Amino acid sequence: EQVVEPGGGLVQAGGSPRLSCAASGLSLSDQFTGWFCQAPGKERECAAGISLRGGYTYYADSVKGRFTISRDNAKNTVYLQMYALKPEDTAVYYCAASSYATDSNLVYGYAYNYWGQGTQVTVSS
Repeated sequence: EQVVEPGGGLVQAGGSPRLSCAASGLSLSDQFTGWFCQAPGKERECAAGISLRGGYTYYADSVKGRFTISRDNAKNTVYLQMYALKPEDTAVYYCAASSYATDSNLVYGYAYNYWGQGTQVTVSS
């Protein structure tokens, strides 16, 4: 059971990459899924989260209006579409899945029991 996050890389400021979170041995349709990010020298924080069927989404203030989280349960994949990237968005982005996260704890890493290895997104100015 694992989640992986292909994608990422070097992006110019203003760019719009899309990150994918794919799962194997695990059905993401049974999991609340979140994207966390960890910038250099900072703690890991939740950037976005999405409920099992996509009816509820969460965004950190820093990404609200610029990032969109979505899921395609048929493909067992969750996406993070990033728009208007800024150099301060440079971070390692992690996909995390949880069978017990709720809207009261979704921003906390302890609420997630599956983690990807992370993918580096570097935004150049």
